[in-house]
Formats: sequence, structure tokens, C-alpha cells
Amino acid sequence: MEANPVFPITSDTSVSGLTATLPADYQEGVQAQAAPRPVAKADRIQTIDLIRGVALLGILMMNIPGFGFLASGFNTLLNNPTGADFYTFAVVGVAFEGTMRGLFSMLFGAGMVLFTQNKREQANGPTVAEYYYRRLLWLVLFGVINAYVLLWRGDILFFYGLCGMLLYPFRRIKGVWLIGLAVLCMGFNSIRSEIWYGELRENRAGYLEAKSQEKAHKKLTDKQKEAKTAWERFEKNFKPDPKKDTKELTNMRGGYGTVFMHLLPENSASEIYYTYYGSWDMLLMMFLGMALLGWGFFSNKLPTSTYVVTLLIGYGIGLPISWFYVASQVDWSQHPGQIVDNYRTIPFQVYDIRRVLLALGHASLVLLVYRSQLVPWLMRALTAVGQMAFTNYLMQSIICTLIFHGYGLGYYGKLSYYELYYVVAGVWVFQLILSPIWLQYFLFGPFEWLWRSLTYWQLQPMRRTISAT
Repeated sequence: MEANPVFPITSDTSVSGLTATLPADYQEGVQAQAAPRPVAKADRIQTIDLIRGVALLGILMMNIPGFGFLASGFNTLLNNPTGADFYTFAVVGVAFEGTMRGLFSMLFGAGMVLFTQNKREQANGPTVAEYYYRRLLWLVLFGVINAYVLLWRGDILFFYGLCGMLLYPFRRIKGVWLIGLAVLCMGFNSIRSEIWYGELRENRAGYLEAKSQEKAHKKLTDKQKEAKTAWERFEKNFKPDPKKDTKELTNMRGGYGTVFMHLLPENSASEIYYTYYGSWDMLLMMFLGMALLGWGFFSNKLPTSTYVVTLLIGYGIGLPISWFYVASQVDWSQHPGQIVDNYRTIPFQVYDIRRVLLALGHASLVLLVYRSQLVPWLMRALTAVGQMAFTNYLMQSIICTLIFHGYGLGYYGKLSYYELYYVVAGVWVFQLILSPIWLQYFLFGPFEWLWRSLTYWQLQPMRRTISAT
């Protein structure tokens, strides 16, 4: 998962920004609906759908290795930093890694606010909070289906549903406090990483002491033995393991049952790990998105100069930091011992800073292109992709697993790293064409319709009529 590996919850839905829609009462002069229901197309803010569409397509660049690339291939790629594979990795890593999911997370936070603002409390029937948490519980279930039925090992719907449950009490606080919460989450994430790195440094120091003692033909202490074993186990992760690779390829190219059983422990471990340790990463961006919504950033309300400055700062600072991050990945793969010996703080601490800066830069660039009225056909297509982003996200799981898993075409591990992006381009073209056509005849994507119907426990209209807005 971009992860490893996706969306907001808006009045229209969203998974990390997937299908958020803007509330009818959010815009001036529009009154709240008498009864809770999804917002009409006319009440949506196009720029939010537009940014979501860009983020949705972009996140496939991050997810595609998880669909079809052998994990050990990254060590091979980083240990030979030349050729098409490495240059593709470098470009994607510097410009996009973490930023698309970051935008989804921001939109998820924004969508939470929009969902609650779109509804009034009713004397009879479910409260706004009940609709909100019902929506999130269904989102968690969709995440389970994505991981255990569609067999996508990088699902993030499950985690967004859980994290979203923590956002509700903060829906009305001021932007400055939301930024403070975001910084706090970044701090907790950094502390957790630093604790892990500190333990690794201790193991490295113990390993070096043990090697020195062995050279001097002296007996090792129990502590030195433990440190030596721990460090050697860590270094083993960077070395080729042909037996493990063969097993991975055989299982992932097998039938549905074989792939399911192979991924079962991985998906289970992933859900436990990210539930307990990955939440800070997601909450950081969600709180930031809530603040940016309140300031009018995503709804295209700020002056053009603000977006220009944000773009220049985001790219001007974020790209150099991101280059350092990718270069550190290469060094980490080639010389992990030297990194631990030379850096008192793990170099990857810059991850959250770079992704915030680049995500804001990307969003600003999209909004500036939108304002310039360049490539209007592409803007419309991307907006349609974002409007039915929940469907498009799950569609990416379905398409890619059928291409790479053995019960489909069985291409897992057969394509070079750069060749994976031919698949990405094909999926992009397909979704950019399909989404606008679909929305000419239907109000929602099929999964958006299902999610809304389950949330309101009532079948929602699906087909577009002449009078539909």
C-alpha cells in the first residue's frame, strides 16, 4: 500500500478523498435539505472532484508495484541505480511518492466536515452522527472486501474508515488548532520512527562490539549475542532470497484460493500494524485537509497569487528534500550499516514534510491550470474521474489483480519496473474515457450508489433524467 497503500467521506462519499461531495448548505444562499440525503450534482464543487480525480489516477503509480512487482526487486533496482527501471523509480519517488495518498487524506478530512455540514438534525430518525458513523462502518467493510475478496494487499479503505471515526469531535474547531493537531501527529510519527531507529543503532553498536570481540577471540556477552543476531536478521532483508522469491511467484501466479491463502497472513498483519502504528500518518493529512477546506483552498476561493506562492514553495522546497529522500533509499539499500553509523537520526524523517509540501504543490498546480482554462476537456474528464472515485479506486483493484494474479493473466513478476507504468497509462486512459460517459447516463458510479444506499438505508436514484441536475 502506498503504504503503502486511499478517501474522503463527503456527503457524496469518499475514501481518502474518494468521492466527497459538497453540502448544499455549504455554499452561500443554498439552504440545507429537509432530510439527510446525498447532494445534487449542482451543489458539488468541481475543483474538489478535479483534485480527487488527479489524486486517484496518481495513486495508481504508487500502487502498481504492489500489484505486479516482486518485492525483492526493489533491492536489485536500488543496488544498480542505472537504466530505465531505476530512472522510473527515481522520477516517481521524487515527484509523487506519498503525495497522492496525502491528497486523498486531506480530502478525507475535508469530506468529513462537508458530510456533517450537509445535514440537519431530525426530530425523528437517525442523527447526523449516526449517518456519519454508519457510513464509516460500511467503508471499513468495503476495505475488508477489497483486501480479502478482491485481494489487493495495499487496501487503505479499512484504515480510513477507522481513522475517520476519530475526526468527528474536531469538525467545528478552528483551522489553527487543526494545524496544531496535524503537527502533533507528525511529532508522534517522528518519535515512533526515532524509537525504532534508536533500537536499531543499539543493535548495530552491539554487533560491531561482538565482531571486535570475536576477532580478539574473546567470549561474547548475552547482550552482545542478542544485538549481533538482531542486526544480522535486519541485514538479511537486503540480501537475495531465491527460495522466498520462487514461493512468492508460484503463489501469486496460482489460482484464486492459492493467492488468497498466500495474502491472508500479510493482509492480517498489515491491518493490525497500520491500525496501531500508521494512524498518525493518516490523521496528520486529514487534519490538514480540514483546515485547508475552512480556508477555502480546495474550493478555489483563494487569490491566484496564493496558489502560485504555494506551488513555488511546495516544489521549491519539497523537490530537493524529496531528492534527498530517494537518494537515502539508495544508500539504505546498498550500505545500511554506514547509514546507521553516520546518521544519529534516520534520514527518512523528512518523509512527512516532503509529502505535505509536494501535495500542496500538486493541488496548487491543478487549480492554476483549472483557472487558466487550458485543456478544458482534460479538466472535465478528471472531474468525472473524481466524482466517481470510489468506483474507480475499486475498479483499479479489480483490473490490476486480474492482470497480475494467476487466476487472471498471471503477469505477476513478469514485467520490468518501468513496464508496469504501461499498465498504469492504460488504466488511466480507460477511466478518463469511461467516467464522463458513465455520468452522462447515471447520477453516481455503481459503488457510490451502493455506498449511499447503504448509508441512508434506502435505494438512491441511479439513472439520470432530463430534469436531473
